[in-house]
Amino acid sequence: MARVFVYGTLKKGQPNYKHMINTAKGLAKFQGTGRTVEKYPLVIAGKYNIPYMLNIPGTGHHVAGEIYTVDDQMLRFLDEFEGCPDMYQRTLMRIEVVEWEGKGGAGEGRAAAEGIVECFVYSTTTYPPEWVSLPYHDSYDSSGKHGLSYVLRESRD
Repeated sequence: MARVFVYGTLKKGQPNYKHMINTAKGLAKFQGTGRTVEKYPLVIAGKYNIPYMLNIPGTGHHVAGEIYTVDDQMLRFLDEFEGCPDMYQRTLMRIEVVEWEGKGGAGEGRAAAEGIVECFVYSTTTYPPEWVSLPYHDSYDSSGKHGLSYVLRESRD
């Protein structure tokens, strides 16, 4: 099992959360909430209003999201879903645990007790330079006050 931190449309209550609970795509178990230890720019970009965490450590905000443990099948699905490695790249990042619900072995409990876990995160280094000038967010909600509603894949032209 691998740990994955999701900050955008895959979170609970967001448009693509359905994929996280679709066992035909693999297993994903919610462990808790967290935020990036380092600051990163989280922008909403492109004509489909997609959230992107730009891989520029030290800039932006501590980005909030959810921590999951996933099996290999779900990890392969997420790689494909996230267009990895072209659109997003899957990298290990340190995540500060905000709330922990996870149950597991001693190592998992100890990591959570220390308050920091390593998770795979889908961020990007392959973005247009003008995205750096977009507003930075500390969390994402597709129906947030930014007014940039996410466009589902099935609704895109």
